[in-house]
Amino acid sequence: MNIAETAQTTTEKETAPKRRRAPKAVAAEVVRDPALHGIAADRLAIEGVSIEIDGGRFAAKVVAGRPVKIEADIFSDGHDSIDAAFLYRRQGAAEFTELPMEFLINDRWTVTATFPDPGDYEVSFIAWRDLFATWRKEVTKKHAAGQRIALELQEGRELIEAAVTAGRGGREEKAALKTLLKDDKTLQKEGGAEADVDARRFALLGAPDVVDLMQRVGPRTNLTPYKVLPVFADRLAAEFSAWYELMPRSQSGDVNRHGTFDDVIARLPYVRDLGFDVLYFPPIHPIGKTNRKGRNNSLTPEPDDPGSPYAIGSEEGGHDAIHPELGTFDDFRRLVDAARDHGLEIALDFAIQCSPDHPWIKQHPEWFDWRPDGTIKFAENPPKKYEDIVNVHFYRGALPDLWYALRDIVLFWVGHGVRIFRVDNPHTKPFPFWEWMIAEVRSKHPDVIFLAEAFTRPKVMKRLAKIGFSQSYSYFTWRNEKWELTEYLTELTQTEARHYMRPNFFVNTPDINPKFLQTSGRPGFRTRLVLAATLGGNYGVYNGYEICEAEPVPGKEEYLNSEKYEIRVWDMDKPGHIKDDIRLVNRLRREHPALQEFTNLKFYLAANDQVLAYGKQTGDDFLLFHVNLDPHNVQRFRFEVPLWEFGLPDDASVEVRDLINGNRFTWHGKDHWLELDPETRPYAIWQLFAPGVPR
Repeated sequence: MNIAETAQTTTEKETAPKRRRAPKAVAAEVVRDPALHGIAADRLAIEGVSIEIDGGRFAAKVVAGRPVKIEADIFSDGHDSIDAAFLYRRQGAAEFTELPMEFLINDRWTVTATFPDPGDYEVSFIAWRDLFATWRKEVTKKHAAGQRIALELQEGRELIEAAVTAGRGGREEKAALKTLLKDDKTLQKEGGAEADVDARRFALLGAPDVVDLMQRVGPRTNLTPYKVLPVFADRLAAEFSAWYELMPRSQSGDVNRHGTFDDVIARLPYVRDLGFDVLYFPPIHPIGKTNRKGRNNSLTPEPDDPGSPYAIGSEEGGHDAIHPELGTFDDFRRLVDAARDHGLEIALDFAIQCSPDHPWIKQHPEWFDWRPDGTIKFAENPPKKYEDIVNVHFYRGALPDLWYALRDIVLFWVGHGVRIFRVDNPHTKPFPFWEWMIAEVRSKHPDVIFLAEAFTRPKVMKRLAKIGFSQSYSYFTWRNEKWELTEYLTELTQTEARHYMRPNFFVNTPDINPKFLQTSGRPGFRTRLVLAATLGGNYGVYNGYEICEAEPVPGKEEYLNSEKYEIRVWDMDKPGHIKDDIRLVNRLRREHPALQEFTNLKFYLAANDQVLAYGKQTGDDFLLFHVNLDPHNVQRFRFEVPLWEFGLPDDASVEVRDLINGNRFTWHGKDHWLELDPETRPYAIWQLFAPGVPR
């Protein structure tokens, strides 16, 4: 069933006046081209659709159950009234659900839609000329000017009669229209002064409730449908989540004992107490021994060095196996269940790379690249070399068996209770593979979330988001200046990217020890935490962040004594920790709807290049932030209270609550001054209350 049929539409033919025969001299010149019927059909223009990604090639992203505002430019020739509707349905469903659109401004129309469940949807738009609304508008002007409207009233009556015979509307609506026509006939029979009869009839036929009824059931002239577009609805965790990353093998509390899943279970209360909802592990698979790396990425490991978890595969198994020292599958299932009981969800790393000991190398040598001398080709990113890792290739003899195998690996772990996957370096694997694999998994499990760990070129990052990744690593890690943050966040929240790319603002990772953190001390850690947690819907920290761990490999953005190559013990009560800051921002994220959205971000004036001022608003929940970007110096600045967001003049007052200290007060007027000392607290968080909003 096509869009027009689903919308129960009628054509212009049903309501157009009868055509008179043209004079022969004119008729002889008419070329009766059937193609003109198709050209003439789409009389209205529908364009500038906000959720159309690359002409409909890719699906826009929404969150199931969360209202989303959708816009489009819709207009026609002339001055007739038009109307429009938004259509949506689950992919494969027979009929669309129709929502009326509202005129916004300058031919821009809008609708707020809610997609009820995770999964694939199809959407479209329809627009039409509303002849009855046009009739009422024109007749209202004539009647107000004192002109006779008897013929116009007959035209209005004929439009209502056409609605009775049209296919739209139910029995009750048609009965109401018939009653209306009967009442109009009664008024005509009553007689009286012509002007009085016209006035009574117009009051009847042109009443607002009649206009509303005709909008619902009247003929839709020149109905113009738009093409069908794809939309994917994720569950909420795709847009709003707080990640905590740790390596299970370092959770024993003893550098001489390999951690287990039971050790991780013992750490769950700590992670939940900090307020996180996703607990993420680097690969948990068997680690190869060939070319195993030693501490600090050494090529000469000691016998007891555990190796890098990214060197996946040994005689104990590959991507569908667990490193024996971590535990068994039963242990892993207990961990998943225990995490859920603590309000945490386990995320696993999906790293498509192998140790030279991976079983696939012997079982499927055609999946790998080999050198002319018969040796396998190791992974390289010059000048870096990864002697303990080899990569698969995706074409030649690997297609399609490798694709199926990798898809089945994801489905295997889904079967063990995992619904979130952080994907390692997806930009080094083919786009078609990811598009196919993600669609395959989601066709069975639409609640699965994929995070693209791709620090690469902007267009590549965006392409990965378009082809299906739910979340994306971003450049936030290296955006430190006020102008950089403002420019980048404006791009992510206000351009087309907001409909398909959801960044995850990780403040650090096992691979990245940002230079800003290396030199900023505790104030810098607090600053970056607050920015990540309140600017973004998704953010994450790698353990050690809470104790301001930042000792680098000299001259590099890497950690000295990296946990990737050795078992570490962490003293999370170390003096100078920022656990209270983490608890604060995560609590505010849970309590305030404004922080659970990303694209509601707005920047405001702070007259100091070292201070970032921004706000978020959802309904009556309005939060304002001031963050000192300079970790070394006190910054004093003038700022503006955004009174205009509440429709208030510059000399008005708003009530304020300090969300850090809890005190309440009033700001009078727009201009104020503030000072932020990075050693005391480099940020301020305020809740503003509009007049009449409960405190």
